Amino acid sequence: MATLKDYRDERLRKLHELESLGVETFPSKSSRSKNIGELVENFKKYDGKKVTVAGRVVSIRKFGKIAFLVLKDFSGEIQVFLKDGDLEGSEIGLKQLNLLDTGDFVEAVGKVGKTQTGEKSVLVQNLRLLTKALRPMPLSHEEFSDKEMRFRRRYVDMNVNADVRERFVRRSKFWQATRDFLNKNGFIEINNAVLENTVGGADATPFTTHMDALDQDFYLRISHELPLKRLLVAGFEKVYDIGPRFRNENYSDEHLPEHNAMEWYWAYADWTQGMVLTEKLMRYLCDKTWGTRKFDLKDYKIDFGKDNEHFGKISFVEVLQKEFGIDVFESPMAEIQAKLKKEGLEVEEADNRVRSLDKLWKKHRKTLSGPVFLVDIPVFMQPLAKVNSKNPRLTEQFNLVFAGSEMCKAYSELNDPVDQLGRFVEQQKLRDAGDSEAQMLDIDFVEALEYGMPPACGYGSSERVFWALEGVSAREGVPFPHLRREIDEVTKNIYPGIKFK
Repeated sequence: MATLKDYRDERLRKLHELESLGVETFPSKSSRSKNIGELVENFKKYDGKKVTVAGRVVSIRKFGKIAFLVLKDFSGEIQVFLKDGDLEGSEIGLKQLNLLDTGDFVEAVGKVGKTQTGEKSVLVQNLRLLTKALRPMPLSHEEFSDKEMRFRRRYVDMNVNADVRERFVRRSKFWQATRDFLNKNGFIEINNAVLENTVGGADATPFTTHMDALDQDFYLRISHELPLKRLLVAGFEKVYDIGPRFRNENYSDEHLPEHNAMEWYWAYADWTQGMVLTEKLMRYLCDKTWGTRKFDLKDYKIDFGKDNEHFGKISFVEVLQKEFGIDVFESPMAEIQAKLKKEGLEVEEADNRVRSLDKLWKKHRKTLSGPVFLVDIPVFMQPLAKVNSKNPRLTEQFNLVFAGSEMCKAYSELNDPVDQLGRFVEQQKLRDAGDSEAQMLDIDFVEALEYGMPPACGYGSSERVFWALEGVSAREGVPFPHLRREIDEVTKNIYPGIKFK
């Protein structure tokens, strides 16, 4: 049975033979005039006209003095028809056709027409090689279905599984729609540094790196929040940032250590206005990315509703009391930990009240289809939000929940520097006690607040929103997920002169 090395060796032989014939096997330029989808969709418009198409060879069939190739580009597939008498001066003629393989890229010049069987085709006058592929592309999903291999060779996965490639087209639309919505609503996009002296804005363990130029350790940001709020101090009123953030935590179906996220900040607005804007944003994203507001996922049915309708609300305090019998303010830690064990949840040495209550909430959260806003979040659980004017033990915060997960976090921003410093000090105590996810004391941010920041609402969400509505895991939802580096034996055999570490 032929191995990958055998196939590659044969293709290398063909490559060398083509080069010996004077064929340029990797030219730098193509003269493509039309993409394939345009020709197929508007066949009558181009029928009889000369065009130049280019794409990957999907199949090759040769019958004596005629041959048929199927070419594929990003927009679609089309048949190209080769006839011996029509190929005078062609770089690749019927005699050289056996030197081509599926997976090669070629350029075909000819007239648009139909074959005797009525197949829409390009009747080729000149065929030119653009790229010689040294490895065969799998022909079907069945040949390339192993998840590990799909993730490691995602460029192959997207060739074989068109639905995977289309997912990333929608991912692009999702982020473009996010920008369009915010721009239309008067927000300005400002991209801030990824490397930070002090990280903040979320409860997460950061990645640490070293900057040689300053001979100092820096952190990869875990949130966009604090630099954007500094911009409110600087006089901006509506700002946002879209880009990667990094949280040095484990993989899950909902989380990747590196992922894209978006945060916006709106001066002179509060959390109630933020809820309304969030409803509008979600509906806009659904309309522009998927063309629907209703999603029937594996375990959840979700409907984002009509314009001007409002999402429901649930209380964090009431959920823990009703579902677990826990008073978030008064129940002692021993009682909370006993409840964690009873519910089959992990109790860790570094657990504190915040982490323990969050675990209980997350268990109930999995049962919620949503969309619904989670409210009534205690002050001790959110160091960056304003105190609720109706209840000083709660914050003016809302989290959007759907598909069993929290998809955004937003609140009326704390702008009192004295209060902020006190909350940072409490977070630092948690860090000193072993909680690596507690927020760092950012004294520069406190000093910025002392210059004055207007009242504002802030919002943050990640591409988890996209993954959830696509109905895929986090790794399926990004083009090239991180994997442990491995060099398989096949690769080592193909490149025997390379020393792999």
